[in-house]
Amino acid sequence: MDYVKGTFLKRPNRFIAEVEVDGNVEIAHVPNTGRCKELLVEGATVWLKPSDNPNRKTKYSLHFVENKNVLVSLFSQEANSIVYDAIVDGKIEELSGYSYHKREKTVDNSRIDIYLANEEDDCCGMNFLVDPCYIEVKGVTLIVDGEARFPDAPTERGTKHLKELIKLKKEGNRCVVFFLIQHPAGNFFRPNWDNDPEFSKTLNEAYLQGVEILVYKCDNQLDGIKLIPEPLDFDLAQSLSNGIIDD
Repeated sequence: MDYVKGTFLKRPNRFIAEVEVDGNVEIAHVPNTGRCKELLVEGATVWLKPSDNPNRKTKYSLHFVENKNVLVSLFSQEANSIVYDAIVDGKIEELSGYSYHKREKTVDNSRIDIYLANEEDDCCGMNFLVDPCYIEVKGVTLIVDGEARFPDAPTERGTKHLKELIKLKKEGNRCVVFFLIQHPAGNFFRPNWDNDPEFSKTLNEAYLQGVEILVYKCDNQLDGIKLIPEPLDFDLAQSLSNGIIDD
């Protein structure tokens, strides 16, 4: 994939950014609704994906930003694809062994990101699914003192998803919250109590109810993003430190 290099200028709203490309000011779509204020600072080098759709309002999408001399992925929806592909390829040991894989599963009024199960045949040769596993994926870009934290802005939707997983777990299903660290500087995870105490409390409740937490990170390159198949540690307690890494 060919990217265009640019310089970040400002972000008028959460959906678009003004960037400079070859001396011209362009408008780029930001595929991440988080604040990203520690990443999208004036003068930061960004990498843009051009669009060939003439009906689009923006010519580019902002996929990467350079921070601490590394590439940080801002394409939050891509986290789901990265995790799904890694599961199918058998790179996540905790989620291996399932014969059925599905992107997105509607449950009540929510859509869970990934659904896994095992396929079995009954005595009549009919196929059915057993051992269901529901996985909600969260992409993480905020780094505080070397810790990856989520969310970087309050997320009622994220809290709703956790409550849905708690309900599914109580019904006897396997449920997982998967945090994919998309900033290479993060090697440990902690919920962001300062920005969203409700999400953090609900994550603790989910863990106590038996919802599993998995933390991995990805290797970001302009020619592709891959999950690093080594799980990382996490701590659900509130931290006393609030310092954000400097650029």
